Amino acid sequence: MTQVPLYVVAQLAGSVLASFSLRWLFDGEPSAVMLTLPSPATTSNVNVIAWEITLTFFLMLVISGAAADSRGIKELSGLAVGATVFFNALVGGKITGASMNPARSIGPAIVVHRFHKLWMYIVAPVIGAVAGATLYNFLSVQEQLSMKNAGIKPDRIKSKINATC
Repeated sequence: MTQVPLYVVAQLAGSVLASFSLRWLFDGEPSAVMLTLPSPATTSNVNVIAWEITLTFFLMLVISGAAADSRGIKELSGLAVGATVFFNALVGGKITGASMNPARSIGPAIVVHRFHKLWMYIVAPVIGAVAGATLYNFLSVQEQLSMKNAGIKPDRIKSKINATC
């Protein structure tokens, strides 16, 4: 937990620097920074929040299972997470911009000085990430309890899986 503040600062710094770089590369064009904005004609604030919570929820569920869980196959975690980001962007991109990460929205907003509706892109992904991680932890604990009640040691299952791969 002590690394979280440093991680947040690094994410925000990277987002701001990337946004400044895009603006510079495209001759100061504000649209070049890929500002996250909802589709103005069809999306209400409630829809943006619901979509961003849902997109981030599924992303965090995949990250928890593929990258953070010791039982996951690390070599495939990048593919699983990348495919989830791609699918989320494909499904939610036109509707909300598919931010899924507050830093992804804060950097461009700072560069173009446009903070209208930014709060939704901060609050919703945090809620979605916490919900996704909480569900994954709950399911993981339930699985471990089921194996314990059945007299199965989780280490034996993992060693058998690794032996067959």
